[in-house]
Amino acid sequence: MTVSAGRGPAGFALLWLLLIGAIPLGRLLAEGFAASPLAVLDQPAVARAALTSLAVAGGASIVAALIGSALAHALLLRGPPPARGVLVFLSILPVLVPPQVMALGWIQASGPASPLLLALGLAPPIGTPNPVYGLGGMIALLGVQGAPLVLLSVAGTLRRLPGEVVRAAEALGANPRQVLGRVLVPLLAPAVAAGAALAWIAALGNFGVGVLFGIPARRIVMTVLIWRRLSLGGPAALGEAAALSLLLALMALPALAVQWWAARRSPTPAGTPFRPVPGGGGLAASLVVGLYLVVVLAVPFAALLAASLVPAAGVEISAATATLRNFAAALAPGAHTAQAIRNSILLSLTAAGLLAAAALPIALTVRRPPVRLASSASDLTYALPGTCTAIAVILVVLSVPGGILLYGSLAAILLAYLARFQALALRPVAAASARLDPMLDAAARSLGAGPLQRLARVQAPLLAPAMTAGAILVALTAVNEVTVSSLLYGPGSQTLGVLVFTLQESGQSAQAAAVSVLALVLMAGLMAAATLAARRLPPGTLPWRP
Repeated sequence: MTVSAGRGPAGFALLWLLLIGAIPLGRLLAEGFAASPLAVLDQPAVARAALTSLAVAGGASIVAALIGSALAHALLLRGPPPARGVLVFLSILPVLVPPQVMALGWIQASGPASPLLLALGLAPPIGTPNPVYGLGGMIALLGVQGAPLVLLSVAGTLRRLPGEVVRAAEALGANPRQVLGRVLVPLLAPAVAAGAALAWIAALGNFGVGVLFGIPARRIVMTVLIWRRLSLGGPAALGEAAALSLLLALMALPALAVQWWAARRSPTPAGTPFRPVPGGGGLAASLVVGLYLVVVLAVPFAALLAASLVPAAGVEISAATATLRNFAAALAPGAHTAQAIRNSILLSLTAAGLLAAAALPIALTVRRPPVRLASSASDLTYALPGTCTAIAVILVVLSVPGGILLYGSLAAILLAYLARFQALALRPVAAASARLDPMLDAAARSLGAGPLQRLARVQAPLLAPAMTAGAILVALTAVNEVTVSSLLYGPGSQTLGVLVFTLQESGQSAQAAAVSVLALVLMAGLMAAATLAARRLPPGTLPWRP
């Protein structure tokens, strides 16, 4: 017996999913196939960009699998090392920090113009190319940002893994090494593969790292190529952009297939919770993980802060050169920073609220075949690279009367966020609605309550924590977004992520560093607020909280 939400909520859910998911995807498919996605491969620039994107995605997924597996082994599988909670939080942090901010931190932590390296006497000679520019730098950074996805995938499987599996192996005489190698590794291999597949898709669709690391080395990835073609060609280039987006989607299909395979092999929750295998590196494991975090997080963030406090690039940081001039310029009247911050917060919070509210009727009616079919479109818009969603929304906006006026506006970006993140808001609500006692709905119905009354008075209060969890996840993800907004922004609708890379590309690296520091402060504030709110929400709402 399941909860029934009535025809009204089901009709709303179906209409909503068609508007934000199925229709944009349909327009993308129609326009893209009309321009023939495979035919564009005949263009040398497209073929080079496709091969570069595949190399970056493949390399990043391998790096993510190796690092994520090592972190899971040190922090989750063996006896808990000292300060495990802090180390887990910091290990997940790379995926939460905006990619363009991480990229700028790595740029400032290397190369001859690094204020921090100049102050330490470690800067390479002037004229030395920055080592992070190019294919290797993109693979390294995107691999580091993908490693938390593998760690979280393993952690999710461990929450469902029965603890009796380990105890049974120990009862048969297996030592800790045998338990890990013969029992846990085979059981967790699908989780590692699923996390690596997520890292593949994230690297394939990344824009900020491709712009900041790829363009200086003339290594153009598909997302940057689509951005360039659309920026230079205007609406006339939409057909080609749609074809390129479909090609990008085809490149993501192997990773989607791996995720489907891994999901079918996920264990069913049963028995007692999993407990780490006794032993492990202890303090040594904490020190190794800590050293890794210093290299990939602390040093780049320190270099970013140093770059924001010097008057110009190439000036070493010292008491004599330190200045707040860049922060003053970024926040001065007429600067775009304050407006970009407002736009990012407004868009992320509005999208979070709307998607959380829409998730309620969708979750309650998703078992109905039409709603389930329509919800698969929203799953695709989240699973595929963000560039595909952006092009799909552009096609929809320009196909309606007066749509040209919406192009480049906040409304267009909001529509893209709704299409992109509905699946993220729906997951916790769908999981919670599946656990609702159907007798509550039956009792309300026997008292004469209609579908809308049951929705508002019975189901909504019970599912409010899950809706809040979905809203938090959407807000934290959307406030960092740059790929979608880079294709849709116009005058007055710049987001914080777009501002960072435009400042860097225009040669204002010191001011770009200052804006990046402000973005980190904003992110820290949002994470703190989410942590406080999560105390009253179901366990596992936030990735850094158990």
